[in-house]
Amino acid sequence: MIAAKSLNAGYGKLQILYEVDLEARPGEITAVVGPNGSGKSTLLKAIAGIAKIFGGRVYIGDRDATKMPAHERARLGLAYLQQTKNVFQNLTVLENLRMAAYTLDAERFRDKLEEVLEIVPIKPYLNRPARELSGGWRQMVAVAMALMRDARYFLFDEPTAQLSPKFAADILTLIQKLRDMGHTIILAEQNAKKALEISDKAYLLVSGRVNYAGPAGDLLNNKELGRLYLGLVKP
Repeated sequence: MIAAKSLNAGYGKLQILYEVDLEARPGEITAVVGPNGSGKSTLLKAIAGIAKIFGGRVYIGDRDATKMPAHERARLGLAYLQQTKNVFQNLTVLENLRMAAYTLDAERFRDKLEEVLEIVPIKPYLNRPARELSGGWRQMVAVAMALMRDARYFLFDEPTAQLSPKFAADILTLIQKLRDMGHTIILAEQNAKKALEISDKAYLLVSGRVNYAGPAGDLLNNKELGRLYLGLVKP
């Protein structure tokens, strides 16, 4: 499980989040939605150890990670997948996967690679430089890199932004597959309708505060909140 308790966070002296409580459980997709500037990305970055925590706690599994630097949180199995700069663009796809799994010996790397390629369909691109791939394929590679290092907790920050409809659908299908494998997933997504359709639980952030927490389907069908904050229905 990933949990935030009374989380206050931001950047420098600027506070973005106020008293945010969140729980994300294994085998579920937890959507974080809200208007632009509501604090969705800041919440993920605070959990990942990138944004500054002013108060409250962050838990990863059974560990209090509040004061852990980002690399220590990654060792707990946390993967933060941002929209851009999510791969080493000057390396091939295979080299990216080797970088992610640098602690594995050759035999274990081959076994793990075979396992990951069954989940993420990037085998035809292994010898291609990552810079030659579209944004959608780079997202796929980023997920594969996380799986190569046995990540269990996935933070997706706007994964479908600027992708074609087909690639956006493919990425969301892959996220569902990770959920079905039992991973813990937090999905911050501007396309609220698509995110809520595949999610189990949802949090609506407005001006850095939780405005709704509960089943994703209930938020999807809440005409008032959808009209005011998510653009889901016409006024």
